[in-house]
Amino acid sequence: MRSVSLYHHLLCFSLLLATHLTSVSSWKRDEFRNCNQTPFCKRARSRKPGSCSLIAADVSISDGDLTAKLIPPNPENPEDHSPINPLILTISVYQDGVLRLKIDEDPSFDPPKKRFEVPDVIVPEFLEKKLWLQRLSEEVIGTDSGPSSVVYLLDEYEAVLRHDPFEVFVRGKGGKRVLSLNSNGLFDFEQLRVKKEGEDWEERFRGHTDTRPYGPQSISFDVSFYGADFVYGIPEHATSLALKPTSGPGVEESEPYRLFNLDVFEYIHESPFGIYGSIPVMISHGKARGTSGFFWLNAAEMQIDVLGSGWDAESGIALPSDQSRIDTLWMSEAGVVDAFFFVGPGPKDVVRQYTSVTGTPAMPQFFATAYHQCRWNYRDEEDVAQVDLKFDEHDIPYDVLWLDIEHTDGKRYFTWDRVLFPHPEEMQNKLAAKGRHMVTIVDPHIKRDESFHLHKEATQKGYYVKDVTGKDYDGWCWPGSSSYPDMLNPEIRSWWADKFLLENYVGSTPSLYIWNDMNEPSVFNGPEVTMPRDALHIGGVEHRELHNAYGYYFHMATADGLVKRGDGKVRPFVLSRAIFPGSQRHGAIWTGDNTAEWEQLRVSVPMILTLGLTGITFSGADVGGFFGNPGPELLVRWYQLGAYYPFFRAHAHHDTKRREPWLFGERNTELMKEAIHIRYALLPYFYTLFREANTTGVPVMRPLWMEFPADEATFSNDEAFMVGSSLLVQGVFTERAKHASVYLPSGQSWYYLNSGTAYKGGRTHKMEVSEESIPAFQRAGTIIPRKDRFRRSSTQMENDPYTLVIALNSTQEAEGELYIDDGKSFEFAKGAYIHRRFVFSNGKLTSSNMSPSASGKSRFSCDCVIERIILLGYSPGPKSALIEPANQKAEIELGPLYLRNGRSPTVVTIRKPNVRIADNWTIQVL
Repeated sequence: MRSVSLYHHLLCFSLLLATHLTSVSSWKRDEFRNCNQTPFCKRARSRKPGSCSLIAADVSISDGDLTAKLIPPNPENPEDHSPINPLILTISVYQDGVLRLKIDEDPSFDPPKKRFEVPDVIVPEFLEKKLWLQRLSEEVIGTDSGPSSVVYLLDEYEAVLRHDPFEVFVRGKGGKRVLSLNSNGLFDFEQLRVKKEGEDWEERFRGHTDTRPYGPQSISFDVSFYGADFVYGIPEHATSLALKPTSGPGVEESEPYRLFNLDVFEYIHESPFGIYGSIPVMISHGKARGTSGFFWLNAAEMQIDVLGSGWDAESGIALPSDQSRIDTLWMSEAGVVDAFFFVGPGPKDVVRQYTSVTGTPAMPQFFATAYHQCRWNYRDEEDVAQVDLKFDEHDIPYDVLWLDIEHTDGKRYFTWDRVLFPHPEEMQNKLAAKGRHMVTIVDPHIKRDESFHLHKEATQKGYYVKDVTGKDYDGWCWPGSSSYPDMLNPEIRSWWADKFLLENYVGSTPSLYIWNDMNEPSVFNGPEVTMPRDALHIGGVEHRELHNAYGYYFHMATADGLVKRGDGKVRPFVLSRAIFPGSQRHGAIWTGDNTAEWEQLRVSVPMILTLGLTGITFSGADVGGFFGNPGPELLVRWYQLGAYYPFFRAHAHHDTKRREPWLFGERNTELMKEAIHIRYALLPYFYTLFREANTTGVPVMRPLWMEFPADEATFSNDEAFMVGSSLLVQGVFTERAKHASVYLPSGQSWYYLNSGTAYKGGRTHKMEVSEESIPAFQRAGTIIPRKDRFRRSSTQMENDPYTLVIALNSTQEAEGELYIDDGKSFEFAKGAYIHRRFVFSNGKLTSSNMSPSASGKSRFSCDCVIERIILLGYSPGPKSALIEPANQKAEIELGPLYLRNGRSPTVVTIRKPNVRIADNWTIQVL
């Protein structure tokens, strides 16, 4: 959120704030540091290959881990004769092919402080999967003069610690390398030490001074991905899905990819500049090797270079030459090495391995997967009522209406402006009567006002982040002078969670959910619009050490609060802007303050795909663009694409023109309504995919290569995507487009969603496109569940019948799944759900149970039936079908592909089989 006009009443508070507010209309590059202005990045980038001379000594097995000391060949530094203390290296092996590497200072040498390790990210279940190493073997690698240590990892995979020079790598079948660290000798670990007389550790940027009381403490190292054609990941950036080289021959001057959570307004596309979130996870993929991944658990600022081919031509380092590879350089300001290697070998394997460490995505409530309507701001209760009424008048379903900061009393969160919103409970209850919900915003900055109970309590308890002098940190945000709860502290997170109880959040109801914005944290008068790095958290932890995780802890505390509110029985819904590994466990995220431009529509696809690859599947972009006024065509195209985002929300800046779907003429209203109807029809399919993500980590929205890992034409395609394994969607990203080039992966045919027409795979089709829709296809061999009747909200569709769309492949077969639970509680975790598998083969459709035995567990029942079964690719010869075990017949005839569209093409349809969705049955085509 950004504004100038809204905050004129704050100008009297501070000239500094006024200066900020006059500069927020667009992104200004010079307000943010580049690598040359960031000393640790500049130092790391200047290092030459082979500059690390550390060797691994005292290698042994201890407590089931491989341990070693990293020491220089000569323990005395010839330049200043100061000792270099040993570093402690630990390698641990976990089930399913996960290798963990930790490197930290040796505590026996009494460093000035303990380096920060990020807590509460790794899930406890992962730690229970540790494989206790019993022994290690030694092997001489290549022409090395000494041995290396080798330990078992998984099946054909082994981990190797090369002693001299120090290197860690994973190898697979035939000794082929998969991943390695320090193969190019770029490892560097700046140890904490006592400041010498005359040393200046301070850093300055745009009038801000970072005191840096512990001095340089950065870490950098190279990571190599073998057999890789491309690397992906490390969100959040507005860039292509396949990461581009940032350094090396032929690469124009480029910044590294930056991971530093920042409040960036009107971010630009095709920039490696960091925005709201930081997920230090990189995934490689190649036709020769498959997929592998690397994760560095570190919450300090990070910079990552993707090194172009030939970057090391003059290094003289001999690496295996029989494998192509992509080298990367990872640089962080602080912390420790706590790194994870994922061996794959498939794309879904890597995602599963990563989410086994940080947790799988939370299972959302059903309503949250539907359409959300938001604006900064709906003015008052009358405005809310009118918007709600207009949706009904135009027969457009929606599930959630959002309120931004203006609903509060003077930007005091957990309050209401009682002039504009005098009856908040009644307002929410009116929406709830239609099965709808409301979301209000709660940000981390607390107004420093002694009459505000929340500020008074936080001050008395000492719950705020401190400045470098030990006083409560005072920064500027929407309320003016603000302070920020220290969310690193579990006690403070619990205190914060209690604020969401109905008795504490006066005016809230059980149908109200929460939006966390500005939680990077955004500080208008701070360096780079964020909190100073030398601010202090519990235990003396500097903000620089945990900055990227602050919003994660805030998101966690808010989600815990909604769980508390529901006595642990109701799933929360919390949208967050700032993200970190593990954010997927706590709710949804969105890509922040985008702009109403065609290129921003296009870049939303790789942004959301990248988030999904790194565990965060419940994500989306503001439909229509937050800033600016989209023309009707752009807005319609954004709705048509956004209907397939995992998180589907329209949002707009308060300075933009109103843009609810009925404000652009009757034809455009119909087009946007149709896009929203498509989402509602597909909600059973989406919900089933969210359950798959919840159990496996595999995202809802997927790059094509995740489903077609051997098809090289998919590797860099980021204008099309898969929704699950069954739907392919191609966006339309240019104005007045008459055609779209759509690559359909090889292996099977694809059925055009609008017509049911089959198209061959393995080729690019030049498709005519109209204003009515964007190209979308169902993959042959799949079965998709739909609900074709439309209500005011998803909640009111609960008991409606299903349609199954069977897209037959070349052998006249197909399969699919359907997952159902109560849509809101945690009972599904106790077995209270229905999970069906549908298989069509030899002219027979079979429904079977995929749920494990539910004896002694919670039960879930559903009386919904299937009212239509559509057969795509089936000849219209048969006239009836036999349903067993009921021994009943159903008619087969040509029927509409879509019930709602009078111009819908006709397809082979089994009419009114009326079999219960929860039962076992077969339907034989006669």
